Amino acid sequence: MGDVWEGKTQGRSLSEEEQSRLSRQDERRVNEFKANKFQREAQKHWDLFYKRNTTNFFKDRHWTTREFQDLLPSSDDSHGTDSPRPTLLELGCGVGNFVFPLIEEDTSLFIYACDFSPRAVELLKAHSKYNEDHIKAFQCDITQSITPRVPDPGQKMDLVSMVFVLSALRPCDFDVALRNVCDCMKEGGVLLFRDYAVNDMAMVRFGPGHKIRDQLYLRQDGTTSYFFEIEFLRDLMTRAGFKVLHLDYIQRKTVNKKENVDAERLFVQGRFLKSTKIIVK
Repeated sequence: MGDVWEGKTQGRSLSEEEQSRLSRQDERRVNEFKANKFQREAQKHWDLFYKRNTTNFFKDRHWTTREFQDLLPSSDDSHGTDSPRPTLLELGCGVGNFVFPLIEEDTSLFIYACDFSPRAVELLKAHSKYNEDHIKAFQCDITQSITPRVPDPGQKMDLVSMVFVLSALRPCDFDVALRNVCDCMKEGGVLLFRDYAVNDMAMVRFGPGHKIRDQLYLRQDGTTSYFFEIEFLRDLMTRAGFKVLHLDYIQRKTVNKKENVDAERLFVQGRFLKSTKIIVK
């Protein structure tokens, strides 16, 4: 699993070779016209991604309840048979690699799941475990208002999960997206967050011709990825109306036996509380 670096404001240190790789990325950057074009056409590129890979690219996320205790069934017995089930909205649901393992763990949550890609939502709904007694999926652009898109009108969320989602947006859309997330939640709701951190191996491995600007990269498939620092993310969340409950860098080791790759991954992970008592300047 790796280590959790609690309260650490710096990511992992880079070797000389890794520093050299980062320096070479500046030799040939993505020009502004190309970068803007790909980011404007993000939905098309995500749809093409799911057309090529269908359900075969991402692994199921069986680690979520270990990392986020909020997803586990509550010991509070106040939710009787006549009480509404607590609600979870998964943003960027893809083809269900988060929600279906969660359903298998017999969660008490009712899950709403949305994705930017209509094709991803279609694939999720075609899954054998998709059942609207437990989950409802819908297409949504989170840079637009989220609440009107939720299948049950007026439904507000107890929990929202946002795992490797914000990094896929244009940085100029971070603020509005997070405000929309906050607006779709109940007072006292909790946002569960994980995303890429600066100096993650995925960032270091980009070669020349992929860097748009500092911390923002264009992938081979036309999608983009941003790599976060903790203080920047803390400011984003506070401006959006969240109180930071917990925010850390976490290090995880991933092993790909087939390709003989042993990589140190670095993420930002946090829990954030919606509270109207927070004064956002």
